[in-house]
Amino acid sequence: MARTVSIVGAGRVGISLGKHLRARGWRIGAVVTRSRATAREAVHRIGAGKPFDRLTREVCAADAILFSTPDDALPAIARDLARIAGVGCKGKVALHTSATLDRSALAPLAKLGAATGSLHPMQAFGGKVIPSLKGVIFGIEGDPAARRLAQRLAKSLGGVPVVIETADKPAYHAAAVLAGGSIYPVLEAGLQLLISIGFTRQRASQTLLPLLRQIFDNIERIGPRAAWTGPLSRDDYAVVTKHMNALRRYPPEFRKSYAALAELAAQVLSKDPAAALKQLKRALEKGSEV
Repeated sequence: MARTVSIVGAGRVGISLGKHLRARGWRIGAVVTRSRATAREAVHRIGAGKPFDRLTREVCAADAILFSTPDDALPAIARDLARIAGVGCKGKVALHTSATLDRSALAPLAKLGAATGSLHPMQAFGGKVIPSLKGVIFGIEGDPAARRLAQRLAKSLGGVPVVIETADKPAYHAAAVLAGGSIYPVLEAGLQLLISIGFTRQRASQTLLPLLRQIFDNIERIGPRAAWTGPLSRDDYAVVTKHMNALRRYPPEFRKSYAALAELAAQVLSKDPAAALKQLKRALEKGSEV
């Protein structure tokens, strides 16, 4: 029963996972960041572990190694750890938290006998808030031994492990970015529109955030299609044309985004996508006429 975890790259994700794992009885081994100060801060926030500002053989003293580094840095870090730890990696389980990369990013460790895979929590880790992971989906991929441990870790964290095929990881992450990551710029654009007509930022937030909360409540209760509201859901294409005209005085990205999101809504939410897209195209063209 593997119960000791080293964390390489203890930023927002690493600290959150480490703190939750410690609270559930896992021992924390080496905690590695880019500086001594950030390593000590990570250990302090996790509540356990030994801080390091560089890779060390002690990382592989744990039963499991959890990498929560940036995607671009991960292959090089895996190579460096393989060079430093050598045969000490044999029999260990190495997991990374990247949403898009697969086990091949840890290939240097696999060549030394480590089981490799990935464990990605479908959760937003913003600021210094450590979110609850109860009920969160964990996308799991890797060789059999790595998947088994990843499932144990996910369950220990209160999450729900879901095994994903290696080739499907980019689509898995694209779903998250499309559904979740797009909220940030779209909401900010809405806030800026209200501010431009005289709202304070606080009042604009008071206007839009309750609306979003209600929308999400409705989606959770009855699903996106049944909850869908707005002019397109009512086939009110004249309103779409008015919106496009109103957006002329804003940066072109506002109109482009409005049109693209409208087309996406027509495609995925309309009962008759072909008909909806045909009418929508006419409405958008009218709104683009000089």
